[in-house]
Amino acid sequence: MVDADQRRNPGDGNLWTFRRIAARENFVKGAYASDVCLVNWPMIDYFEEPIIDCTKAEFDTRIARAAELSYSVFYWLQTEAPREDGGQGFPGLRLRGDVTGTDHGLAMAPYIREARRIRAVTTIVEQDLSYEVRGEAGAVNYRDSVGTGMYRIDLHPSTGGDNYVDVPSCPFEIPLGAMLPKERSNLLPAGKNIGTTHITNGCYRLHPVEWNIGEVAGLLAAHCLNEGTDPHAVQGDDPKLAAFQELLRQQGVETRWPDVRGY
Repeated sequence: MVDADQRRNPGDGNLWTFRRIAARENFVKGAYASDVCLVNWPMIDYFEEPIIDCTKAEFDTRIARAAELSYSVFYWLQTEAPREDGGQGFPGLRLRGDVTGTDHGLAMAPYIREARRIRAVTTIVEQDLSYEVRGEAGAVNYRDSVGTGMYRIDLHPSTGGDNYVDVPSCPFEIPLGAMLPKERSNLLPAGKNIGTTHITNGCYRLHPVEWNIGEVAGLLAAHCLNEGTDPHAVQGDDPKLAAFQELLRQQGVETRWPDVRGY
C-alpha cells in the first residue's frame, strides 16, 4: 500500500498505478486507508530452477525461494528504492494478507507464467501476430477461430538474459486447432497449455485469453457429448465447425474482432 503523497507523486505514477486494484479516491471516504496495488513485476520473477520434473521436496523448496525473492524486493522497496525527492525507500508500504487471504501477505499461490504445452494441430507462431511482421493487415484470421485476445508479446526473461522483452502485436484470434493435441482425442487444454510457442505464449497467457480458452474447452466437451462427435471432427469439418462457432456466439463468446481496420 502507499500513502496519498506517494500516490500523487508524478514521478512514481506508473509504479503505483500500473497494477492498482483499489484507488482510495474512487470509494466512499473511509472505505480504504490507502490504495492497494498488486505487484507482479519482472524483478520478482523466479526463474532459477524449474518446478516441473522435480520431487515434492524440491518443489516446496523452490516455491519457498520464490517467496523469499518477493520478500526481498518488498524490503528493498521499503528501505532502499530511490525516490524522486532524493530519499530512499517507501516505509509506508505494507503487505495486505487481509486482502489476499493469507497469513504471509503474499498471494495464495504463485503465478506460473508458462505451462507445459500440448503438441497441437495448430501451433501459433510469432509471424501470425507480430505487428512488425503483419503491420496494418492485422493478425492472421484463422478459419477455426473460437475467441479473441489482445496483449503485447511479453517475455520474462529472454534467452539472452534480458529480464524483460516487450514486442508489439496485433489483436489476435484463438484457433481451435491450437486446443487440439495431435495424437490425443480425449484431452482438451483449458488455459495457457495450448499450442503456442515460448514467444507467443507471451501474449496468449493473459487471464482473459485463458478464461476464453477454458470457456471454449467446456462448451466443446459438452457439444461433442451432445452431438456424438469428437473435437477433431468439429475442427476438421466446415459445417460442424460453423455450428460450434455459432453456439459460442450464442453463449456470448466473440470469435472475431470487429472488422474496423481490416483485422
